[in-house]
Amino acid sequence: MNIADVAIIGAGPAGMFLAHLLHQQGYCVVVLEHRSRPYVEARVRAGVLEQGTVDLLHQLGAGSRAGRDGLRHEGVNIAVDGKAFRIDLAELTSGRAVTVYGQQAVMHDLFELAERERVNVLFEVDNIKIDGIDGEAVQIRWQTEDGGGSAQCKFIAGCDGTHGVSHRYLANARRFEHRYPFAWLGILADVPPAHEELIYGWHADGFTLASMRSPSRSRYYVQVDADTPLAAWPEARIWDEICNRLGPRLSVNVTRGNAFETSIAPLRSLVTEPMSYKRLFLAGDAAHIVPPTGAKGLNLAVSDVIMLAQAFSEFFRNGSEQGLRSYSSRALQRVWQAQRFSWWFTRLTHRMPDQSAYARRLQAAELEQLRTSAAQQRVFAENYVGLPMQVYP
Repeated sequence: MNIADVAIIGAGPAGMFLAHLLHQQGYCVVVLEHRSRPYVEARVRAGVLEQGTVDLLHQLGAGSRAGRDGLRHEGVNIAVDGKAFRIDLAELTSGRAVTVYGQQAVMHDLFELAERERVNVLFEVDNIKIDGIDGEAVQIRWQTEDGGGSAQCKFIAGCDGTHGVSHRYLANARRFEHRYPFAWLGILADVPPAHEELIYGWHADGFTLASMRSPSRSRYYVQVDADTPLAAWPEARIWDEICNRLGPRLSVNVTRGNAFETSIAPLRSLVTEPMSYKRLFLAGDAAHIVPPTGAKGLNLAVSDVIMLAQAFSEFFRNGSEQGLRSYSSRALQRVWQAQRFSWWFTRLTHRMPDQSAYARRLQAAELEQLRTSAAQQRVFAENYVGLPMQVYP
């Protein structure tokens, strides 16, 4: 049986950031991932990184490519019936910004660093079982194509998403969930973006987002009904609807091209409380889901693991369990703030089913207040670039 300080279930953003934070302090970790490395790297997920996430990539020694290829955005645009206004993020937050850099690229950089640093990451692992979670030492067992494996460790970090095995061992947890009555239809194409910064669009026919992954790769989303089949949206219809919702002034810069990825993603919010039980601690999507409107998912995972790594470090350095006991409550404070912002921005920019004319006018009034009020823009900017993360020492 192997010996590890922490066993991490899941090699997504939460698992790999945590692994590097602990490994670089000299702690022994093992990371268990159900999928293959190519599968994890190919998942199309988040594309907007908060300042704190970019800073951590550089701290870990995995930020050179993000620094070179990432697109730093100091502002964001909101279009109301085709007329856009810009919120100056940097001006309103003392120089902070966001960086457009896809999750696939983040994962590639973290895996490359793991290879260089010899972090123990095992892929295509099945049948994970945990014993002794309420004792002094935990045993974790797993199966691979080459046979079985096991490790004895002090703690388990569940970073394996909402459908992972970690939830089976989280006794007495409560889930707070909200499902939105619509989804995002996404299209990815190798064409220049419509604008140098993101455009969030409010339109009578529904929300749209003009985004990008690079100067030559564009990412667009349009709001559709939650039960809409992808087959109902051929590419020509998608491009037509993007242009319709952006309006004639903004759509003139939309370059159409063949999509190499289309998908429909339902929107939902989820929070698990508490985020820990005995020797098990959840982080990232295993603990919470936010709608993508506020660009918070991956960034919340980073915030979680910074706090969790600090708590583990305190325990291993001096035996203190104070950080471990308070981890869930501290993490949830930031989680609920991100949930509030994502819910508010989603409600503000999307067309609700059976929305009355009165409710639509209220949306328009709130958007106008956001356009004209410096105070409202400051609150938006502070949340969009990310509330302060606890800086790892």
